[in-house]
Amino acid sequence: MSKSKTVKKPTKSVSKVTKAKPKPTSSKKPKVAAKKDPPVAEEAPPAVATVETASSRSEPTVTELSPSEQQPADCPRGGAHEWREDDGERFCDKCKEPAPTAPVETRSLPSVEEPKVKKLSAIDAAAKLLAESGEPLNCQQMIAQIAAKGYWTSPGGKTPAATLYSSIIREIKLKGAASRFIKTERGKFAPATVS
Repeated sequence: MSKSKTVKKPTKSVSKVTKAKPKPTSSKKPKVAAKKDPPVAEEAPPAVATVETASSRSEPTVTELSPSEQQPADCPRGGAHEWREDDGERFCDKCKEPAPTAPVETRSLPSVEEPKVKKLSAIDAAAKLLAESGEPLNCQQMIAQIAAKGYWTSPGGKTPAATLYSSIIREIKLKGAASRFIKTERGKFAPATVS
C-alpha cells in the first residue's frame, strides 16, 4: 500500500482592479470604493543563537554574541571578528586580537553650584525698572534703560519697544487693578504703586 502525501500550496489573494469613474456633477454623494486588504507578509523565523559547550577537557568555549554585544570593528583578516573566550579572556579567533574592555564609568560628586538666576523677560525687567525709578516712561526709554542696566537684552528683534508695549497693555487689560503697570498718558507707563 503506498502512502501519498498531500502538500498544501499557499493561496494567493487576487484583488479586482476597477477603473475610476468620472465624478458626478450632481449633489449626490459618490460611492466609496471598497477597501482592499493589504498583502500579508510572511514572518521570518526568529534568530537562534548557538552556543557550543566545552567538554570536561580544557577546550575553549566559542560563543556567538547578539548584534548588540558584538564589537563594531571589522577583523583585519576579513569580515567580522569571531570572538572566543579562553580562561576568562576574550580574543578574536582569526586575528588573535584581544577584545576591547568596556570603559569604567567614574562618577564625580556633584559640585556645589550657585543657584542659577532666572533671566528676566522684557515685561518683568520693565516692571523692575519702573519700580526703581518711580516715574512714568515710554517703551523706547524703558528698552534703552533695561539694556543699559543689563536686566534684559533684545534677542535680535526689530521692534522690542512695540512688543513690550503690547505686553504691558495686555497685562493691564487682563489683570486690571492687580496689574504691575498703570497707563499715565498716551504711550507712558508707571508702576502701579506710584500714581
